[in-house]
Amino acid sequence: MAKGKFYVVWEGREKGIFTTWAECEKQVKGYQGARFKSFPTEKEAKAAFANRPSSGAKKSGPKKSAKVKVDPSEIIWDSISVDVGSKGNPGIIEYKGVDTKTGEILFAHDEIPVGTNNMGEFLAIVHGLAYLKEQGSTKPIYSDSVTGMKWVKQKKANATLVRNKETAYIWELVERAEQWLHENRYENQIIKWQTESWGEIKADYGRK
Repeated sequence: MAKGKFYVVWEGREKGIFTTWAECEKQVKGYQGARFKSFPTEKEAKAAFANRPSSGAKKSGPKKSAKVKVDPSEIIWDSISVDVGSKGNPGIIEYKGVDTKTGEILFAHDEIPVGTNNMGEFLAIVHGLAYLKEQGSTKPIYSDSVTGMKWVKQKKANATLVRNKETAYIWELVERAEQWLHENRYENQIIKWQTESWGEIKADYGRK
């Protein structure tokens, strides 16, 4: 991202002007009908935000050539779903696992001072696997994070977050999760949640 870029979100989970693509993406990714555009100066961004979306604004949503949506009936309701809530990336993160059918919170981790979304997604999946193992359950786990799922499969979180005093806690949790994966076997499927077809994952924090 070019230094000094400003992102205007006219339609998204949260409308406004954002100074990083990560913040903007959080508002528009997977949001049906999102409208957003980048501007080189704050002045231009403010002027644009005060008016209707310009013709150059990007609009999210399925393309005309998009594949047929997945039938929600294909969801395995006897499962758990995990997701992360964040305030910045990197920033404060938290995660939880819920019953996919009822939304009941089965486990959760309080706010971690500094971490990344991907690290949180990884931890949430591993926590879910450990939780189900304790329950003697082979239920599947839904996650909307391709990266988190990949890291679990590899048994290694390839995060690039700098290691220092502020990030020591998240790294400790990640290393514990990696160790658990190396020491435990599981039969649970880890399935990608199809957000565009099914809506937000059931463990979503609802920060719209």
